[in-house]
Amino acid sequence: MISSLRGTVLSSGADHVVIEVGGVGFFVFVPADVARTAPVDGELRLHTSLIVREDAMTLYGFTDAAELEVFTILLSVTGVGPKSALGVLGHLTVDQIAAAVTDDDDAPFRRVSGIGPKTAKLIVVQLAGKLPEPTPGSGRPASGADMVITQLTAALIGLGWSEKVAAEAAEQTIEVANDEDRASVPVLLRQTLASLGPAKGGSARG
Repeated sequence: MISSLRGTVLSSGADHVVIEVGGVGFFVFVPADVARTAPVDGELRLHTSLIVREDAMTLYGFTDAAELEVFTILLSVTGVGPKSALGVLGHLTVDQIAAAVTDDDDAPFRRVSGIGPKTAKLIVVQLAGKLPEPTPGSGRPASGADMVITQLTAALIGLGWSEKVAAEAAEQTIEVANDEDRASVPVLLRQTLASLGPAKGGSARG
């Protein structure tokens, strides 16, 4: 069993990276945000899960051990395979997944490509009690900024970014913005797009 890899990133795609470890290149499926930010020619460490089937041996990797744990738990849900579980973690943080399950809210899962209404509901039902409680506040700024973050996140999702990337980018922008800028979603949107770099919607969805 390959439980982790640390090596040089040779290349990356929309949903994978190739990491060289000891002269061997490993093809690893990863969440979209990991693939987008993987440092080509730089070092990357991944917590991995090796899925063995009759016709293939496939590696899935995550930079956070908690994501790997949730990935494994998601695979226990009826109708959720590795690609679908990876899609969930490409759109939602561990805290967002836990919060949705705690709130019995399947809407975030229905927005993930490949997850239909029935499967989304099964995720909420079958994961109940299996996930750690969401972190209080989940690292979010003060509640007064919540509405602005929601609007900014929605705007980024509308431009093609995944919910996970959009939410994290929106929060980072709010944290460093001055009071005047925080009052203008268009200004914040421009700042956020500048920080996200050249990658556009299609490659950010995963």
